[in-house]
Amino acid sequence: MNTVAREPDRAVAAAAAAARAWAESAPTDRAYALEAVAEALEAERAELVALAGAETNLGAARLNSELTRTTFQLRLFAEEVRAGAYLDVRIDRPDPEWPTGPRPELRRYRTALGPVLVFAAGNFPFALSVAGSDTVSAWAAGCPVIVKAHPGHPELSRRTAEIIQKAMAEAGAPDGVFGLIEGQQAGIDALRHPALRAAAFTGSERGGLALARIAAERPEPIPFYGELGSVNPVVVTPAAAAARGAEIAQGFVGSLTLGAGQFCTKPGLLFVPAGSGLVDEIVRLLREVPSAPMLGSWISDAYVEGARRLADRPTTSRLVWPDDAASVAPRLLCTDLASFATDIEAAAQECFGPLGLVVTYEQPEDLPAVMAALPGQLTASVHGEPAEAAELADLTAALAERSGRVLWNEWPTGASVTHAMQHGGPFPATTAPAITSIGTAAIDRFLRPVSYQSVPEPLLPPPLRDDNPWRVPQRVRP
Repeated sequence: MNTVAREPDRAVAAAAAAARAWAESAPTDRAYALEAVAEALEAERAELVALAGAETNLGAARLNSELTRTTFQLRLFAEEVRAGAYLDVRIDRPDPEWPTGPRPELRRYRTALGPVLVFAAGNFPFALSVAGSDTVSAWAAGCPVIVKAHPGHPELSRRTAEIIQKAMAEAGAPDGVFGLIEGQQAGIDALRHPALRAAAFTGSERGGLALARIAAERPEPIPFYGELGSVNPVVVTPAAAAARGAEIAQGFVGSLTLGAGQFCTKPGLLFVPAGSGLVDEIVRLLREVPSAPMLGSWISDAYVEGARRLADRPTTSRLVWPDDAASVAPRLLCTDLASFATDIEAAAQECFGPLGLVVTYEQPEDLPAVMAALPGQLTASVHGEPAEAAELADLTAALAERSGRVLWNEWPTGASVTHAMQHGGPFPATTAPAITSIGTAAIDRFLRPVSYQSVPEPLLPPPLRDDNPWRVPQRVRP
């Protein structure tokens, strides 16, 4: 075992030993540690990008951008920790005249869950991996983190772990706040450890559900926050197709093939008006896009097989298809709305890679019922004209019921790391539709509320005391 990685029992035990000290650390200290990790990663940018490029086939421009996103989200969560609003401090003073009976003094806040296991993603070797959004949001909440490294970039994972461990130690964080483990069985063993309090995962539906079952069947079940899969439907209205057909076709092809289609927000499902000419333009543009290397053979093999399975459906035609069956070149399939609606669950399966399914429709009023029957999605988009916005209320509402983020005249690839971002959605997009894994609200996954009733001030956590030594916002009701 590499010296950076620990055995799962040791890693979780170390995290459990550090949990109280990390959870009780002052916001300024925790924020300083997050910023120290950001600075340490930035200092080793050239080495890290080179390692990532060698292991993932992703180019330097993409990897540099992703590393910038990673260090930015570390600093953003540091700001969030310092501000303290995430603690949601509520103080109710005693009230003998309270309508339901005399009210005692109650003080409530949110505290860290405890040790968290993060299953790193393969398609974002920085932003969703060892120092990614799951890790950072758990740290910000006050939870130690054990990362199960992704096998697609092991050397990068180990080097990132070395940098984190050194930065955390120099920032004064307790030993055990971060640990790295490797191997499928190690991840399962850590998930079953009795001291673990939550787990986060980004990956396939099959793998995520297997891990979710383990988390649920433990003697003490724990929350499992899994992002599993999404085809991110896009609807183009007749007016938009007529007004901006070429622009929409170009945007779709660009978003579909971005990063060789290896984004969880890739628009894999496009609904267009029949006879609009939009499909012909998409076909023309897509045939000009060369094949790009994928993350590894395990991804490319799954892509080729998934594409074949979708293409072999009797009501589906192949519009763009390579002569070489093993090629990872872009592919485009087509079906009509009635055929799609007869077997939505199978037709709307995610195929990770540059494959899109175009669904042609005759009447826009037929769309809301089909959208309402879709599996849960991370995103859903509408391309329409401002003059018809009022007519699209039912369609937009149906898409919002089945997705976590609704877009108007934009493409879903790229999830901004910010305060109002929602990167989640109904199953099977995620296992927990009420949460997000990107943006500052991701911290909510790793917190739990605790109320103190009539407890003496010296026994209260700092943010609940009247002198409020952490200087965090308090909502006080007299």
